[in-house]
Amino acid sequence: MGKYLVMIYDNEAKWAEADASVTEANHRRHEAFVQANGAALRGGAQLGESGTATSVRSDGNGSFVVTDGTFAETKEVIGGFYIIEAADLDEALAIAKQVPAPMGGVEVRPIIN
Repeated sequence: MGKYLVMIYDNEAKWAEADASVTEANHRRHEAFVQANGAALRGGAQLGESGTATSVRSDGNGSFVVTDGTFAETKEVIGGFYIIEAADLDEALAIAKQVPAPMGGVEVRPIIN
């Protein structure tokens, strides 16, 4: 068994335009996902909006540059994640396909121990 990080990418502008019923319906889909896949889940969370992010980068001289905002400016940002345990990548992808991401998509990466 291996562990995988499933990152949920969303378009925050689309979510900002959506009415409360869309947000609530998505919340219910995540609850259903957790209930259906609880045996494989090892963690997960919704993240704060990208405007709350702070990036830290090495300046190459032993110091760091701290800036407000996401690491990279993109249309879609990481809105949440799940950590899952699966027999292999195929099983991880089958689980990831069930993750609600109506305003974006998901990315799956193996966690290296």
